Amino acid sequence: MNNKQKKMLVRIIVAAVLMIVLKIAYSFWGEVPEGETGEPLIREPIWFFLYLIPYLVIGYDILKKAFKGILNRQVFDENFLMAVATIGAIAIALIEKNGDYTEAVAVMLFYQIGELFQSYAVGKSRRNISDLMDIRPDYANIEKDGAIEQVDPDEVEIGSIIVVSPGEKVPIDGVIVEGKSSLNTCALTGESLPRDVSVDEEVISGCINMTGVLRIRTTKEFGDSTVSKILDLVENSSSRKSRSENFISKFAKYYTPAVCIGALLLAILPPLVSGFILGGGFTWGVWVYRALTFLVISCPCALVISIPLSFFAGIGGAGHEGILIKGSNYLEALSQVKTVAFDKTGTMTKGVFEVSGVHHSEMEDEDLLRYAAMAECYSSHPISRSLKKAYGKVIDEKKVTDVEEIGGGGVVATIEGKRVAVGNTRLMNRIGVEPIECHHIGTIVHVAIDEKYCGHILISDIIKPTAAEAIACLHAKGIKKTVMLTGDAAKVGQTVAKELGIDEVRCELLPEHKVDEVERLLKELSGTEKLAFVGDGINDAPVLSRADIGIAMGALGSDAAIEAADVVLMDDDPVKISKAIGIARKCMHIVYENIYFAIGVKILCLILGAVGIANMWLAIFADVGVMVIAVLNAVRALFVKKV
Repeated sequence: MNNKQKKMLVRIIVAAVLMIVLKIAYSFWGEVPEGETGEPLIREPIWFFLYLIPYLVIGYDILKKAFKGILNRQVFDENFLMAVATIGAIAIALIEKNGDYTEAVAVMLFYQIGELFQSYAVGKSRRNISDLMDIRPDYANIEKDGAIEQVDPDEVEIGSIIVVSPGEKVPIDGVIVEGKSSLNTCALTGESLPRDVSVDEEVISGCINMTGVLRIRTTKEFGDSTVSKILDLVENSSSRKSRSENFISKFAKYYTPAVCIGALLLAILPPLVSGFILGGGFTWGVWVYRALTFLVISCPCALVISIPLSFFAGIGGAGHEGILIKGSNYLEALSQVKTVAFDKTGTMTKGVFEVSGVHHSEMEDEDLLRYAAMAECYSSHPISRSLKKAYGKVIDEKKVTDVEEIGGGGVVATIEGKRVAVGNTRLMNRIGVEPIECHHIGTIVHVAIDEKYCGHILISDIIKPTAAEAIACLHAKGIKKTVMLTGDAAKVGQTVAKELGIDEVRCELLPEHKVDEVERLLKELSGTEKLAFVGDGINDAPVLSRADIGIAMGALGSDAAIEAADVVLMDDDPVKISKAIGIARKCMHIVYENIYFAIGVKILCLILGAVGIANMWLAIFADVGVMVIAVLNAVRALFVKKV
């Protein structure tokens, strides 16, 4: 508990003790014994002032907020309702001169107990999420003149060498230049198994170094590093409200004035009808009491508190599993996904390409690889890296000039005075060269020099171990259609799709063609059904933006894809797609449970209160009890380990 909660607990205890003591005292000295006449030992006005003490102890802040609301013209909130109801209950006791103000104190007391419980539950869920996402580094170690100096991560420039000792967090994204170790990535990905790293491997900020000392050359500034992006996504997720949250906000805006008017009419109309029309007398006390009970019952705390808390807990629970959801609106849309489209390379496959053959070469295989690697030397694409790795020698980049990257085709460059084209069949057709097709399954990189075909290189990608399981999980969750959209040749795409169990595949697509395919798939959806697209490359950014839900493989994916996406999977595991959908559906299930439960109980108790069956104690349950139950139910959204 924080200090504010502790102070509230003390106030509750003090007010409860005073109320019980006064209730007992009133039974001895405030009532005239049965069969006797005369005045009670302690007269009524004294009880009023005595009961005012616990009432103000427990309710002064509610009265203060209600008064400020009236001054600021924001009258209709739960503070106003509680103030009117309890002051009205005191007024009725004064009019009837019964000296028992227990109900007024009890209503305020139980309301504050509910508020304390709600505050503790929300605070606990926030602390849990904060602990789960406790990845912000406090410092970075810079080596200067042989000594280690701790500096603020914001002060570290790109290209600096930082030192990360065992037990410390990696503060900034970079590449290891010295050392090897195991990294704990649990806070980022939800993965409990450590990741082994060594020289030349990329590491992302937020991981915890477990064993050896690492020297890392930074590749990003702290503000652009993974840890900063994650924290920014989590902190800003609450600003993007879902339709359900907006509905509750609008509902409360109109609901509260409506019930206040209803309570006023309930207090005035029946006594007037009884007095003027029916001739039964003006029963003001009975109907004013019912109107006050009606007000206490109507307080919309359960909805206003539990619905945002459900979304907050759902987003926090997903974050703990390495699934970053940028807002509750995306969480709601994710629960309605019925079609999932995928990119292939880096999404369903590892994106780890290896040269597995050189065919139809007009020169030595090594020379063909040399030209291909030199043409691709400025690219960081996985295929480019595999060509450079297969060549295995240092490339003199000064010999490579006039580099032209052809989107969805390949690269054309001048090397040692020769015009070299390296790419797919589309590129060969573009430059007027007839390629020789390959009968092997894989990515084919054709090479032409001075518009003469020189052979092709076969590159194979590796399917992710969990890719087939991911598709099976999606189908098991009721996803109607899975589609793979890829720029690869039809033979490669169809083979991968068949192996994974994907329903449809579209091959040889340029980035703009992927957008067209997503448009086509969107037209096939009906009602509230949504489409999600999963990708990782920079060329996937337009499609991620166009889909109802864009899901980026974010651990080592491009910054553009992460920025464009609505959901980021930190460990690149495609199984997390179905887990994200499962978390979203669980959260929305809890949201609707709370909406139906809270509104249902409110309506029932309002009717009972209006006809005089419900008293102030039932009103307390309808307000505080329903709120506590709804908050408890909302906190369940935080626990998603088994989803």
